[in-house]
Amino acid sequence: MKQTFSLIAVVAAFPVFAEDTRELDAHEHGVGTLNIAIDGTTFAIAFEAPGADIVGFEYAAESDADLAAIDAAVATLGAPLELFVMPDAAGCTVVETVAELESEGDHDDHGEERDDDHADKDHDDHDDHEDEKHADETDEAHDDHGEDEHDDHGDEDHADDADEAGHTEFHAEYTLNCDSPDALTEITFTYFEAFPNALEIEVQIITASGAQAFEVTRDAPILNLGR
Repeated sequence: MKQTFSLIAVVAAFPVFAEDTRELDAHEHGVGTLNIAIDGTTFAIAFEAPGADIVGFEYAAESDADLAAIDAAVATLGAPLELFVMPDAAGCTVVETVAELESEGDHDDHGEERDDDHADKDHDDHDDHEDEKHADETDEAHDDHGEDEHDDHGDEDHADDADEAGHTEFHAEYTLNCDSPDALTEITFTYFEAFPNALEIEVQIITASGAQAFEVTRDAPILNLGR
């Protein structure tokens, strides 16, 4: 496990990946990323793609149909060798896989909780004098903290709605064991067949000998790694 996570960290931090490649933060629909780190026979893979590429929408799923689509997508992403097909000669097997849907609101909720705690603390500080308590809750709270106080119920709900309607991404991490990594001469991206809205994947591969970056598209879904 530690080796896997360290490899994924190397993939994310390696300098070449910051050059000439799009950051997923830009959230370009149609474009996903696949980062592969190879250490001996261990392959650590990190995959990300916009929700629109995978299920066709990015709003907060509520209907049974949308929830079922997300469950089906997560299950499909949980089978990496059926999406990113490697030669049989490489002898690759799946050791571990984790796939999930993440939205912006997953992060903002924590930020709002910290803001609320801070607002409560400030409010308590102003309550030192009982005679000023009512004024603090009305005039002073309205002037200095009114936005925080009212946002707890009104604006917070609107923020949550905005977050839920904002960007969502599917994330997956895989660990593979490939008995003959030198036999990895190509990768066929049947991923594009599974997800019709996907147009491109930016592939980044790091090995002991260096790093390489590629672009694989729906029109040319086979990545040739042969020499």
